[in-house]
Amino acid sequence: MDRHLIVLDLDGTLLTDNKTISKRSLHALREARKAGHAVAIATGRPFRASQMYYQELALDTPIVNFNGAFVHHPADYSFKGRHSPLDLNVAQTIIDTCQAFNVQNIMAEVVDDVYVHDYDEQFVDLFSMGTSPAAYGNLKHILDKDPTSLLVYPKEKEDAEHLQSLLGNKHAKGVHQRSWGAPFHMLEIIKTGNNKAAGLELVTEYCNVSMENVIAFGDEDNDLEMIEEAGIGVAMGNAISDLKNIANEVTLTNEEDGIALFLEDRLSLPSPSKR
Repeated sequence: MDRHLIVLDLDGTLLTDNKTISKRSLHALREARKAGHAVAIATGRPFRASQMYYQELALDTPIVNFNGAFVHHPADYSFKGRHSPLDLNVAQTIIDTCQAFNVQNIMAEVVDDVYVHDYDEQFVDLFSMGTSPAAYGNLKHILDKDPTSLLVYPKEKEDAEHLQSLLGNKHAKGVHQRSWGAPFHMLEIIKTGNNKAAGLELVTEYCNVSMENVIAFGDEDNDLEMIEEAGIGVAMGNAISDLKNIANEVTLTNEEDGIALFLEDRLSLPSPSKR
């Protein structure tokens, strides 16, 4: 059997709805590694909010964060990673537009440093993902580095749609936007060209695995490029329709051990009940 690289999105894919990895998924991934396959994470989360899962899985591969804008290896410092942030001038123009639009809040992330426009404890708790802001105040003045991403919090869903269109018209060639949808309708903005598939190119090279031998799992629109480029792109049962339409296969949901069941079958792994 060929050696595969198994690539995992986190939220809605590997993680259950209560943000844990099920025992069966843990077992299947450990058995896959015992059989010689590699396992990696590709997520929209920053590293600080994915590190605990990386450690729980005891991984030894590079990790793709910020939907491909940041790729690094937490332990192998010889790995030449990639940080592809927004240009600061572009970010400042976006911040100007958002401020004029009177959005509720804006957060900039520089890898794992967080900068918040208006300090709001609830906002910080929800979206800083475990770290205190490096600074807060007018982002035009306090942000002095190219940001990995901008997170914009409009006041209403209709505001998010209007702002997304406005920013697209002004910066279509320079930025890539993703809407989080309900209940927060956040806009996540990264540099154009960044996506999980682009980030995975570095991971496959490190693991000496071709893209044809990648088994990738996802559920949302930020997984589209990865699922399309992978040799075996697998959509979760709870995935959006657009992802299911381009996936090679569809498994069960994140609440039904969809990853574990797929890998047990495809890679002939022992299930817990067979041990």
